[in-house]
Amino acid sequence: MSALSDQLLVVAILSYVAAMVCHAAEYAFGNRSHIGRAATRPARELVAVGAGSTAAADAPPPVVEEAAPSGRGRAALAGKAAVAVTALAALLHLGTLVTRGIAAERMPWGNMYEFVLSVTFVGSAAWLVVLSRRPAIRHLGLFVATAMVLLLGLAGMVLYTDVAPLVPALKSAWFVVHVSAAVLSSGIFLLGFVPAAMFLIRSGYDRGKRSFPYSLGPRVPEAASLDRLTFRLHAFAFPIWTFGALIAGPIWAEAAWGRYWGWDPKEVWAFISWIVYAGYLHARATPSVKRTTATWIAVIGWLTMLMNLFGVNIFFTGLHSYGGL
Repeated sequence: MSALSDQLLVVAILSYVAAMVCHAAEYAFGNRSHIGRAATRPARELVAVGAGSTAAADAPPPVVEEAAPSGRGRAALAGKAAVAVTALAALLHLGTLVTRGIAAERMPWGNMYEFVLSVTFVGSAAWLVVLSRRPAIRHLGLFVATAMVLLLGLAGMVLYTDVAPLVPALKSAWFVVHVSAAVLSSGIFLLGFVPAAMFLIRSGYDRGKRSFPYSLGPRVPEAASLDRLTFRLHAFAFPIWTFGALIAGPIWAEAAWGRYWGWDPKEVWAFISWIVYAGYLHARATPSVKRTTATWIAVIGWLTMLMNLFGVNIFFTGLHSYGGL
């Protein structure tokens, strides 16, 4: 089962790469791209001869060139294929987790490798759910698939550890409660980062910025739509993070270590993330705060989550040092 899990991970990554390529094809040839707009632009009338010449008298009426066949249908097909391949990749992703859990005879959340697999799966599954309700945001799939490829590649090449039993401190009923809440909220925060970053790009483009990455602005949904999606995803994930990090975590810490809070590096960064995301929700709900300012806070929040996930386990030592590196 452990070997099968490793093989499924490779196939899942390749599937996300295929989805990324299909989304890129839709970007390149769809009606949002320069190529697509050029292909569907009406042709100008061809004037073959000058006025007053003998040829002009005998020439047929001006010829109107037929518009080039639109690639819009093929681009839409590529976009739909990207969604289908993403769904397949998510199933393979789930299979990676299930077989890993069967091999370990526990929930697959015991180290950084397994945690990253779980968080990215939640992000992928949440993306498919959101996409089923809002098909117009399909163009964001390129960035979601890219994030999946990068994070899963990092997990497989850098964070991988062999299957092993849980360390004694994690053998508790609170393991499932605390870590499942952290996995679920982290995965949704990961998904929420994508429209947040795209909102900053689109809003910059709308204000007249044309340098990269603002040049991507026309290829993503409207800024208002991205802003609403960002807010809803973060508003959904925040209470789950609050429960997992600041309620279930301290209760488990008191049972395991005899104290609710000890300013361990993981606890500190979990609290920092909570403060930043609370600041985002407050800023987003305050009319006097600019939407771009609030969204930058959300982006900073995801950076603190990355620090909590990678930096704390790599650079610090504490009671939560279960990374397996």
